[in-house]
Amino acid sequence: MDNPPTMLGRKGLIRKHEFVRIIIQCLYTLGYKESAVCLESESRISYKSMEFGLLESQILNADWDGCIHNLYGIEDLMDETRSLALFLVFKQRLLEYLSRGDDSSALAVLRKQISALHLGSEKVHNLAFGMLSLKEVGLGKIDDDVIHELRERLLVELEKLLPPPIIFPERRLEHLVETAVNAQIDSCIYHNSFDMISLYQDHHCGRDQIPTDTVQILMDHKNEVWFVQFSNNGEYLASSSSDCTAIIWKVLEDGKLKLKHTLQSHQNPVSFVAWSPDDTMLLTCGNAEVLKLWDVETGTYKHTFGGHGFIVSSCAWFPDSKRLVCGSSNPERGIYMWDCEGNEIKAWRGMRMPKVLDLAVTPDGENLISIFTEKEIRILNVGTNAERVISEEHPITSLSVSGDSKFLIVNLNSQEIHMWDVAGKWEKPLKYKGHKQDKYVIRSCFGGLNSTFIASGSENSQVYIWNRRSPDPIEVLYGHSMTVNCVSWNLKRPQMLASASDDQTIRIWGPSPSRKTQPEKLV
Repeated sequence: MDNPPTMLGRKGLIRKHEFVRIIIQCLYTLGYKESAVCLESESRISYKSMEFGLLESQILNADWDGCIHNLYGIEDLMDETRSLALFLVFKQRLLEYLSRGDDSSALAVLRKQISALHLGSEKVHNLAFGMLSLKEVGLGKIDDDVIHELRERLLVELEKLLPPPIIFPERRLEHLVETAVNAQIDSCIYHNSFDMISLYQDHHCGRDQIPTDTVQILMDHKNEVWFVQFSNNGEYLASSSSDCTAIIWKVLEDGKLKLKHTLQSHQNPVSFVAWSPDDTMLLTCGNAEVLKLWDVETGTYKHTFGGHGFIVSSCAWFPDSKRLVCGSSNPERGIYMWDCEGNEIKAWRGMRMPKVLDLAVTPDGENLISIFTEKEIRILNVGTNAERVISEEHPITSLSVSGDSKFLIVNLNSQEIHMWDVAGKWEKPLKYKGHKQDKYVIRSCFGGLNSTFIASGSENSQVYIWNRRSPDPIEVLYGHSMTVNCVSWNLKRPQMLASASDDQTIRIWGPSPSRKTQPEKLV
């Protein structure tokens, strides 16, 4: 009867034999061959199992019969895995027969041994075709060095194919440590830093990793501020207001914002803005009005979209910065795709097209997501025209898409935010609660490192922040005196957040001063 394995760790979950094997593999991988050999000798534990060590010797010495017998003798090996391993060995054997001109032996391997594996006629035919092709191009003899290299490649393929404990995945210790680090990061609700994680201690972030304190108040708008959005490169912020203007702000090196351009051309309040993916252009939308295109660097007006009965309700860019889509609040108008000169590229309109309340294009350009009839989310694959509709029970007021194109969030007037996956694998959304919303359009956004967080405005003058894994807010930010309509997280500065309010101000939020020097006067 075998002795029970020696176990390690406070909970006794780690087999010592496996642990040492993985350490030896790591030493070899890191180039510490002498240390690995020393540990193998001292522990009497080999990195390679007896079965694989024997296979290695047989393959490198062309003992094909012994290798085949060895593979058939390995217990607990699935039939499919055994057949695939034998196929690789037979293929190498066949190639070596061909290289020395022994066509009859090669043909015998193909007909008798490979065909008997029942891996499918296509695999056998492809190998036969390859054999004939090699003959036609005059393969001839292969020198010993090439033969040895091919055998080494065969061993690498078998390492990937054969299961533990015969062999285990490469860089196994690194994988286990990375998994442990990722688990600690995932359990850290405030993780929001590019800093490297140390292995010397367990990882834990404090709330000073996310924006919780007002670091600047922007007061240049003369009426309610309805919308804010940082540029994709994080160097600018755009805002729009019921004072009929939009403003482009420059984010300075020290994190302060400075007014760059005031855009004045709309006759109605400006309801939202949209940055081109390359950040050279900005779209501004007048409330129940037209859409205007601006040059970011000069602040000059370039083009007007809409008009003639086309009332723009929402818009979004495609990743090439050459195409944009606009939705109309007029059901007969639907959705238009234009180029930057206003030429129509495509349109979705007709009897089935209700009015469009909001829309977005995923950053990868694959999906056009629209909000219809207040309670429906339509996801249209632009390439295939495949369409999926998600129905909500309560009216939707706004839509936002994650930077990796995998998720979307919608604000509902039931005082919830729902997150759905774009691919359609989820049957139910993840839900976030705590903010106040039942009368106005409130906008939320993804943000922070890897879009880990969700932020939203609220009708109670506060800003709410959630970690995506939890339905309850982890922070509530105070400072505004009226409804917070919109928030935007800086994509390149994960600790910078902007909020727009009916109190006519924009607040820039940053980490608690506990990590930084006290900010200057809030102007």
